[in-house]
Amino acid sequence: MSARKAGLGRGLEALIPSDTDQEEAAEFLQVPVDQIVPNPDQPRSHFDDAALSELSDSIKEVGVLQPIVVSSSDDGYVLIAGERRWRAAKAAGLGEVPAVIRGKSGESTLVEALVENVQRQDLTPLEEAHAYRQLLENYGMNQESVADRVGKSRPAVSNTLRLLQLPGPIQVMVDSGALSAGAARALLGLEDEKYALYLADRASSEGWSVRQVEEAVKLRRDMDSPAKASGDVRQLRPVEIIELEQRLAEHLGAKVKINYRNEKGKLEIRFGTLEELERIYRIIS
Repeated sequence: MSARKAGLGRGLEALIPSDTDQEEAAEFLQVPVDQIVPNPDQPRSHFDDAALSELSDSIKEVGVLQPIVVSSSDDGYVLIAGERRWRAAKAAGLGEVPAVIRGKSGESTLVEALVENVQRQDLTPLEEAHAYRQLLENYGMNQESVADRVGKSRPAVSNTLRLLQLPGPIQVMVDSGALSAGAARALLGLEDEKYALYLADRASSEGWSVRQVEEAVKLRRDMDSPAKASGDVRQLRPVEIIELEQRLAEHLGAKVKINYRNEKGKLEIRFGTLEELERIYRIIS
């Protein structure tokens, strides 16, 4: 079937920013659904079966109203944006779907898939955090460039990445929506992971606000403070050590603690699984 040039329209153009030359080069085709494969780096991992079924029923009635976005590959096409529509079209029994062709598959496909999903708010906080880490580790980007590409502030990207420092069970709670990302981040202030999980369970079951979680964390830290227990004045940690601790935690995507005194100290890196340890080792080595 012959291709025709097509603009992306303001809606899709706003979701996936691109250079003018790239927009002019985009092609619109009816692409066989069995020639399309999902992006292997797709950050989104959860697809609601009920919502997909509803979309499939709608597609049976009116077809696919908004084209998916794909890039060409040696074996067919790789999805950049629109995996829900593609899945629903397959379930509806369609043989072809309208698609915008965006050149050869490559590094930009993950970035564009992330932008599309983040802008549509389809990603869970943990999916978003894992996608950012992929950009940092697999594509040599830093947090500033990630923030620029996805249209967010650097602190927003950094705060999302901090979720990966949480214990595995708390990450599962965030991913399922049982615990908010803000409440989960407050728990990072605790050294005792078992108590952090206890607070996470209570916050989830009792509907605590982020402020309530922060107050519970502060109370626990005050109780555990040697200075509080002994009545002594606690020695302030050097600002440089605190900043280095934060930078290492961001770089490794893990909880880091530096114990420093008299120009000597100990560096502690926390991990939740052997896979997490292997990932940290790859970064260090």
